[in-house]
Amino acid sequence: MSAHLELERLEKTYPDGTRAVKGIDFAAAAGEFIVLLGPSGCGKTTTLRMTAGLELPTGGAIRLAGVDVSQQRPSRRDVGFVFQFYALYPHLTVAQNLAFPLECVGTPRAARDAAVADLAHRLELGPLLSRKPRELSGGDQQRVALGRAMIRRPQIWLMDEPLGTLDADRRLAMCEFLRVQQLEAKVTTLYVTHDQEEAMRLADRIVVMHDGKIEQVGAPMAVYDEPASLFVAHFVGSPGMNFLEGSLARGSDGWRFVARAAADRAAAPAAALELPLPPALARAPLREGPATLGIRPEFVRLAAAGPLRATVVLDEYLGASRCLHLDTPCGPLVARVAPEAGAAIGATVALDFSPAHVRLFDPESGARLR
Repeated sequence: MSAHLELERLEKTYPDGTRAVKGIDFAAAAGEFIVLLGPSGCGKTTTLRMTAGLELPTGGAIRLAGVDVSQQRPSRRDVGFVFQFYALYPHLTVAQNLAFPLECVGTPRAARDAAVADLAHRLELGPLLSRKPRELSGGDQQRVALGRAMIRRPQIWLMDEPLGTLDADRRLAMCEFLRVQQLEAKVTTLYVTHDQEEAMRLADRIVVMHDGKIEQVGAPMAVYDEPASLFVAHFVGSPGMNFLEGSLARGSDGWRFVARAAADRAAAPAAALELPLPPALARAPLREGPATLGIRPEFVRLAAAGPLRATVVLDEYLGASRCLHLDTPCGPLVARVAPEAGAAIGATVALDFSPAHVRLFDPESGARLR
């Protein structure tokens, strides 16, 4: 039976003084698929290992189904764990590795064999059941590790970059398999990755971590469309959000963002772009002063006569779209355009922005201005 998971003011400080996790709070509902997303060193794997009981927290609490398990051994927590680097039993065959969790809980032999055969079929491991881990490729070993964790229904599945060794096609297929199995089993899942596309495909909600802290928790669409900070805006999205430095000014006709020239463009005009803010954003409690404007590449539009001119540095063809890498007086920008809307390298183009998709941030704190 899946469990409600709560992390309350969870901390991890190592003996050398390194604070890997800095008092984080979040909860996962029973059956929810939560992805911990962030760069290497942000504390996501440490958080996962503390939830599993492989490391003990130095502060805060971990609750599974309302029970504080912060100091319990891993064997007492009823979790299924997939390690980043397989951790298979080298002396056992694939079939024996898959069956081991069921053997530990006393599942009858006939039921174990049936479960192994079914899972091996779904994971395309049937021809490999008699092999030892050393006879498998890295991707095959990772699939065995996934299967071993998923063959029974613990309170929670914990997965640490489980698809990192797979090639692109197999990774997509495994993403689909994981999500289908999780929805069917309704097992609460905590999944660690640095791959934001993987996070967007899998998650009910994403927990974005940075420097041991949580930057934002939300559904994939909310994290992408309404980033809470400059870090989230840059990290989530491929490519990330474009940023222009400047300031907010209030005139008789409302609020405007005035971009300033990039630091390396001494000869450029000081106000290369003035952009009126949409009414919804202008109604926010803004104040005059420095600000950073953010806009996703798909909302930077080529225009016949836009307010900003740019030089095409790179035309990146991606099949379903193109990414034009642009040099402007305000700094570099990327525009995601239709595949037929290419431009010659070195060409000058005019740009316009979709005002409704402009986001504003405090350049000092990085926090979103709402």
